[in-house]
Amino acid sequence: QVQLVQSGGGSVQAGGSLELSCTFFGVTYINGCMAWFRQAPGAEREGVATIPTTGSASYVDSVEGRFTVSNDDAKSTLYLQMNSLKPDDTGMYYCAFTFSSACTFRESWFEYWGQGTQVTVSS
Repeated sequence: QVQLVQSGGGSVQAGGSLELSCTFFGVTYINGCMAWFRQAPGAEREGVATIPTTGSASYVDSVEGRFTVSNDDAKSTLYLQMNSLKPDDTGMYYCAFTFSSACTFRESWFEYWGQGTQVTVSS
């Protein structure tokens, strides 16, 4: 059974940085598409970044150039490095995974989800 366990997040002032981690359990080899989503208060969940096992990462326009998604196969961990944070980046962040090699920002595409971690950016 695949489980995704998140860590990181917290509170930071605008312009600061945070790193989120998402560790995979119950899977020998991560082969598919990994992603980060976020949900702001009162808003729908939106895709932030995706990264396939083989291929290039993709980002939503609002975080392009500020966020970097990466994965460490040896540690079975997915990361999201967030720089130049803005108050609009505030929300609950979730990692997600599907065994499909195709990546998309569609929430319904992903079968496995982390528990979520709060990111709060103050102005």
